Parts: sequence; structure tokens; C-alpha cells
Amino acid sequence: MGRDRKAWMEALLMAAALLVALLGALVNVAAAAPLPDAAAGPSPSQTQALQRAHQAVVGVQALAVPDARSSSSLGRARAGSGVVIDGDGLVLTIGYLILEADQVLLTLDDERKVPARVVAYDVATGFGLLQALAPLKVQPVPLGSARALQVEEPLMMASGGGDAAVGIAQLVSRRPFAGYWEYLLEDALFTAPARADHSGAGLFNSQGELVGIGSLVVAQALGEQGPALPGNMFVPIDLLPPILAELRSSGMSAASRRAWLGLNCLELAGEVRVLRVNADSPADVAGLQPGDRIVRIDGAAVGSLGALWKTLWSGGAAERDVRLEILRDDTPQTLTLHSVDRMKTLRRAQGI
Repeated sequence: MGRDRKAWMEALLMAAALLVALLGALVNVAAAAPLPDAAAGPSPSQTQALQRAHQAVVGVQALAVPDARSSSSLGRARAGSGVVIDGDGLVLTIGYLILEADQVLLTLDDERKVPARVVAYDVATGFGLLQALAPLKVQPVPLGSARALQVEEPLMMASGGGDAAVGIAQLVSRRPFAGYWEYLLEDALFTAPARADHSGAGLFNSQGELVGIGSLVVAQALGEQGPALPGNMFVPIDLLPPILAELRSSGMSAASRRAWLGLNCLELAGEVRVLRVNADSPADVAGLQPGDRIVRIDGAAVGSLGALWKTLWSGGAAERDVRLEILRDDTPQTLTLHSVDRMKTLRRAQGI
């Protein structure tokens, strides 16, 4: 079984490498650059780099603590992927997979299962870090540069675990991304076609370097002004090196200590409306309701999700009074919320 799986993965990786070469040829044609000999297939070094990249992707299975608040939206049992980024068994994944996790298992290509502990969960970037508790015997993948990527560049997307898969993804856009759950990236990566195995999946350039970690399926990979194109959003790897030491020592970056209201909001036609209010959150305590339109925060006009979150986080201490001016059934109201530090609201396994 293990031998058949290995042969299948090698064949799949060869096919992926050839597709990278062929797509690269198409990109060069569009740029009027010299055309490589795509028919000759990938170079041995490229094939080796892509094989190493995929072998560094592992499955991640996590079980949240019994009283985890995140279980209501994410479920208690979660599954996705992660990428081995150093020789000591450090694994980078997407944070929501391991949010409030009690137990974590890593699944390798040879079907081994290795326990891991949570090292960090970073609200600001969305990254999560795991430490394997036994040797992985997996070569780590080098980190690349998402900033160096060009739109239309062909990339390799790989997931791990029992449903491990590798395929081609094309970078179709890069732009700010504002999440409805109090989250903002200034330079998110968007790829197509859309894949369902995106959670914690690795995005690699043609040199086999890690350039992004999978986060979401999106309906508009080209943005709201472009034609409909389902795709995936990736967190760029460039956000990791400046905070990696901090994540390992503190479990989060300094930017993750920021105000949190407990809101899910929707932006539509220049208006921001409340979709959902987290139970027992500052927004819940203050009486905010689904359907409320947020007009101003601390006196600043709100016309987008990005503006709402930026103003909230730049307004002072994580725990403070925040004034929201809203419209409820076209009636103006002003509510005062006492924001909290999001990290203090999370449940942790006993002893952590």
C-alpha cells in the first residue's frame, strides 16, 4: 500500500512539474520572452524541488478543547494541511485549524501519524505553528517570496494527509483582503481554479519554494469588479520571517494584541452591516444586532470592512471603550462597546 502510494505520488508530481513548465511557457509567450523547450519537460533540479516541496506537506488533524467557543463555527474536529519549514519538525499551517486545539496529529506520506503541540496562533496574520513531538524525517521546504510573484504565474498547490493532492494553481490577483471576522491582509494572494482542500495547503513557486498558506475558498478571485471566478485565498509567506522568532517565543505577534468586538460583518455597495454577533462578546453585551448598519466608529466614517477594522485596531489599547454609530431600521443609535484582547478570550488545553 505504501509503495503504491509512493509511486502514485511520484507520477503525480512529474505531471505537475510538466504542467508548471508548460504554463510557464504560456506566460513567457504572453510576455514576448524566449520560449523554453516545454516538450522536454521539467529539468531534473525543478522536478526534485517540486518533489521535496510536496513531501514537506503533511496532514493536520486537530481536536479543540471541549468548551472551545470556536467549535460553533469551525466544529470541534478539524482537518487540513501544514508545511514542514525547519529540520526540527516545525510545521506552518493556517491558524483556524488549530484554534483552541487540545490534540493535534500530523499525517505523513508514509502513513505515519505523529503527535504535535501548538506553538503559536497569530490573529494578525492568520498563521498557526505546530511542533512535532517525534522526528518527522521530512526535509523542510525553503521559504520563497510572494512579493516576487507575478499575476498569471503558474504555481503548485499541495495538500497533505489521507486525501493528499497536488495540482496547478495560477495566481490571478493580489490585493487587500478584509475578512468578515475582524481580519485584514494588505496583500493577499488569489489563485484559480478553486480547490476544497485549501485549509493549510502549501502554495509553491516553480523552484519548490513556499510562497503561501491556504486559507479560504472565494467566489470572486478577481475581485468584486472582475468577472466571477471561484478560487482560493492564500496568506503570503512574506509575513512569516519578521515574526517567526516572536511566534516561537510568545505564541503570537505583538500585532495580535488588538481590540476585538466579536462581530461578523458584510460590506456591500459602500455599506457595512452586521451579519452575526458572537455570544458574550463586547458587541453582544452592548446590544448590537444582525442587520445593523455601522455608520461610524469613534467618529470616523465607515464605508468598507477594511476601514472598520483599521480604525478599530489603531484607536488605542486592546481593551477600551469604542463608540459605534449605527442605523437600525433607519433609526440612528449610538452604542458604546468595551473591546477586549482577542487572545484572552481563547480556550487552551489544560497545562498550556
